[in-house]
Amino acid sequence: MSSIFDFAIKNGVPENTIVMILILPVVVTLIAFFRQVVGIKAFGIYTPAIITFAFLATNQLRYGIAIFITVIIIGTVARFFLKSFRLLYLPRIAIVISVVGLAIFILLILGGIFDRTGLASVSIFPILIMITLVEKFIATQVEKGGRTAIILSIETLIISIVCYYVASWPFLQFILFKYPWMVLITILVNIFLGKWTGLRLTEYFRFREIIKRDV
Repeated sequence: MSSIFDFAIKNGVPENTIVMILILPVVVTLIAFFRQVVGIKAFGIYTPAIITFAFLATNQLRYGIAIFITVIIIGTVARFFLKSFRLLYLPRIAIVISVVGLAIFILLILGGIFDRTGLASVSIFPILIMITLVEKFIATQVEKGGRTAIILSIETLIISIVCYYVASWPFLQFILFKYPWMVLITILVNIFLGKWTGLRLTEYFRFREIIKRDV
C-alpha cells in the first residue's frame, strides 16, 4: 500500500491529505468507542468527525473552540429572537446561519485587533464546517429541547477535542503513513464494538445504586 501512496505523492496528491484520509478511520472508530463503551452520544458520528478536522484546520485548538462556542451561543440567541416571527423552518435556519456568519466575521476582526493573528487568519474551510453545526443544533433544540441540545453540543466538543489530540499526534501520523495497512485494524475494532453488549461506563455511574444493591 505504501507504494500506492508514493505513486500518489509523485503525481501531485498532497502528503497531508493522505495522512488525514488515513487518520479518518481512527477518528470515527474513536467516536464509535465513546458512543458504545463510554456512553457519550454527541451529535452522531459525522458531526464530531468533521469538527475534529475543522479543529485541525485552524492549527490552534483554542481558536477552533472559540469559533465552536460562538456558533452555539449566537445560534441559540438568534433562534430565540426569531421565535416571535413564526417563520418556516428553512428561512429561519437561513437567517440564523447568516447571523452566525456575521458573528464569526466580527470574531475574526477582533482577533486582528487584539493581535491574535492565528484567529484572524483562520481559513474558510473550518469556519463553514462550524457554521453547519447550527442547523444540527437547532434541529435538536426543536425535537428534543434546549437542554438536550446543549448537552449534546458539550459532548460533541469533548469528543472532538480528544480526537483532535489523537489525530494531531505526530507518532500516529508517522506510523499510519509508513504502515498504511494498519488502518484495517479499525475494522476489527468496529466489529468488536458492533457486538458490544455490556453496560456503558456512564450507565455504571447512572445505575450505581442499583448495582450496589445487587452486589
